[in-house]
Amino acid sequence: MTTKAIVLDIDGTLLNDEKQITSKTKKALIDAQKNGVKVILASGRPTPGMLKYVGELQMDRYNGLIVSYNGAHVLDITTQEELFSQPLSIETTQQILEHLKQFDVIPMIAKDEYMYVNNVYNCMLELAEPHGNFNIIEYESRGGNFQLCEKQDLAAFVDFPLHKILVAGQPEYLEANWEQILAPFKGSVSGMFSAPMYFEFTDQGIDKANALEQALKPLGIHEEHIISFGDGQNDLSLINYAGTGVAMGNAVDELKQVANKITLSNNEDGIAAALAELL
Repeated sequence: MTTKAIVLDIDGTLLNDEKQITSKTKKALIDAQKNGVKVILASGRPTPGMLKYVGELQMDRYNGLIVSYNGAHVLDITTQEELFSQPLSIETTQQILEHLKQFDVIPMIAKDEYMYVNNVYNCMLELAEPHGNFNIIEYESRGGNFQLCEKQDLAAFVDFPLHKILVAGQPEYLEANWEQILAPFKGSVSGMFSAPMYFEFTDQGIDKANALEQALKPLGIHEEHIISFGDGQNDLSLINYAGTGVAMGNAVDELKQVANKITLSNNEDGIAAALAELL
């Protein structure tokens, strides 16, 4: 079956641990686009936090797409057309933010050029190596190209729909408490880990596969035409959906178990190695 699209998670997949796209991976993806294959970035990141990599991969020249907020939004890079959008309702957003007040977590929400937090100084996580002490708010604001703004009560502040609520915390704490964090909204929203220190809320039914279904079917691109790459739990739907789902060598075991293929790690040009075999 002809490959029409390559779908890529960003962190831990497209990027190495230095948060860079290596020259070998970049060349493989640009060459694929020159041969008529559409490149799609699919990430939990906000839309502004993905644009840098769009430029590096020349996706604007080849009608690339970005799937942001874990699948809640899809944008055509060339036309700037919004192909899909499904945010949380304002009421649900307020209820989740109110509920989060009883937990030792750091909620972060974004609108336009701003990321809103309770306290910019409540930002440090103690993570395992190679991270160590980690400024999570600085990392997220810089990664998304956001300015920071403090709001003492995020639930009272929010009067607009959000594509995602990002919750950061100590990995051990989130693992022990995520079920309680999600419990009042189970069945009405999607809640998932995107990394050990991140738990994310999106609207019910939102995942990366749903976004691809909504955006690509009208373009004549179906599951069997897609090669997808991922490394984390939030890539599970992506790997299951694609005709060829590829887990990175550094992927979580759950992803490796369902993938059609396991490639090298994100630090070993795993994407380029797999495409050399598959295209």
